[in-house]
Amino acid sequence: MSEPRWTVEVDRQRCIGNQMCVNVAGDYFALDEGKSRPVAAWIAPSDGVLEALELCPNSAITIRDESGAPVEPS
Repeated sequence: MSEPRWTVEVDRQRCIGNQMCVNVAGDYFALDEGKSRPVAAWIAPSDGVLEALELCPNSAITIRDESGAPVEPS
């Protein structure tokens, strides 16, 4: 059985480029023209990405599991 994977999306209209996601999960986010973007289409589940989701001031980050269901911090 394969390991679970997530997709990470950033709504660039909502992103204000405060770099919080890059600061806490730099392996998963990068700044592109002053806005955040995920660095990979699929990632292994990560506490850092969940922390970035929680810290995003404009709720611009969405995480989904392989079924497409939203992933939220517990």
